[in-house]
Amino acid sequence: MSANNIVKQHYKISQAERIRLLQQKPLIIWLTGLSGSGKSTIADNLEQLLFEKGFKTYLLDGDNIRHGLNKNIDFSEEGRKENIRRIGEVAKLFVDAGMIVITAFISPFKEDRATVRSLVSEGDFIEVFVDCPLEVCEQRDVKGLYAKARKGEIPNFTGISSPFEQPEQPEIHVHSDKASLEECVQEIYSFIQDKIEIR
Repeated sequence: MSANNIVKQHYKISQAERIRLLQQKPLIIWLTGLSGSGKSTIADNLEQLLFEKGFKTYLLDGDNIRHGLNKNIDFSEEGRKENIRRIGEVAKLFVDAGMIVITAFISPFKEDRATVRSLVSEGDFIEVFVDCPLEVCEQRDVKGLYAKARKGEIPNFTGISSPFEQPEQPEIHVHSDKASLEECVQEIYSFIQDKIEIR
């Protein structure tokens, strides 16, 4: 079927009506950083905090997504770009549904993160740079990935054989090698609190 034959369908329930029902403002909280920087742990604890405060959330994590939706995508530069493109579209759907979606992806390329930002309204995308020196991430190496990458067993590994393009102006910049987990989570929550609450 040609793309010219695809027509967008409009439905009666709008995002504004979902926002009124859920009593919260939707948002994408996009955590980016090297493998081992603490993205998933911070995201998990942030979601728990929001859940306990009564917010409706969903967490999208890099490894989990590659077990399902994106299991057919490789780790080439093109594959990683497609991985983030799909996640961006999924996150956009969650925002349209009125949800607060938290994502934890290395997402190494600035262009890809900017593309996701462009999918939603201004202010609905919060970039969180989970900053941690490469040497600290390698020391943690809880999955043993850096060791394999150093041996050449994992090609195109971010930080070793493939670049990580640091965010230049993230909304939030946490240093997970210096701040505690609780401090990182609280810094993010303090920033988003006014953006997600309906007063």
